[in-house]
Amino acid sequence: MNVAEQFPEFTQTHVPLAPFTHLRVGGPAEYLVQPRTVDELTAVLGWCRTSNVPVRVLGSGVNLLIRDEPLPGVVMRLVAPAFTDITVDGTTVKAGCGAKLASLISATAKNDLAGFETLVGIPATVGGALRCNAGDRSGEIGTYVRRVHTLDESGRVAVRERDELKFGDASSNLDDAVLLTAEFALHRDKSEAIVKRMRKAWIQRRAGQPYPFEASARVFLSPRGQSARELLDKAGLARTKVGGAEVSERNANYIVTHPGCTARDVLRLMDLMKSKVRDSSGVELEPELVVW
Repeated sequence: MNVAEQFPEFTQTHVPLAPFTHLRVGGPAEYLVQPRTVDELTAVLGWCRTSNVPVRVLGSGVNLLIRDEPLPGVVMRLVAPAFTDITVDGTTVKAGCGAKLASLISATAKNDLAGFETLVGIPATVGGALRCNAGDRSGEIGTYVRRVHTLDESGRVAVRERDELKFGDASSNLDDAVLLTAEFALHRDKSEAIVKRMRKAWIQRRAGQPYPFEASARVFLSPRGQSARELLDKAGLARTKVGGAEVSERNANYIVTHPGCTARDVLRLMDLMKSKVRDSSGVELEPELVVW
């Protein structure tokens, strides 16, 4: 018995994954599973572990490149209300990790709660934002975390309290198979001040990204004390093309994909970018883009 036969009500087969990623390229999933409840999610994880079926969780697809070949195993999307609800109780906010970060920011701002407004313009789910500690010098999501509820590969629930969580530069120790919900402790502020900071963050972030209508993704992590964007600029990589993949003219640390682009084009361009930076600066860039 396969996954689709075991869980027919919320499983699809051979589903193209490109539309679920910001780069808009990549092949199909053998099984796309979209559970409706935590119990269904737990059952799938347990069955897949017993049956040795690989499981990947797909969030917003913002930093993800999917290869052109069919992807074996289960790709999980947590988009049902059970995984996306957001509730506000005083200055405590509880959010499903499948919720969009933008929805979390909006909910807190409407309740005059400050802390997340500097994250405006970051395209991610709450879970994805937690894993990479989304933010910058003006603020990071990890600062406000109180606890995170998770599932391991067998479907067992665990609670990760604040004192055992570690958040660093674009990183965290949240390596659990699935992040379910997160609780945050924020503080109150005047609505006008919150909105002002949101507008400032939006303007600054959009100025350093490709145009909103472009299919794109950021490629490399910045080495400690250096900027990946500046290293790529120094190597003269802006607008460099490989097939349908192109280095963004607005930010050289982004790849933009055009119609007909393949994942192979993106991978070849990434290799070229690394090589050019190594030759010009002697720095070995590490990818931020995750490849499945």
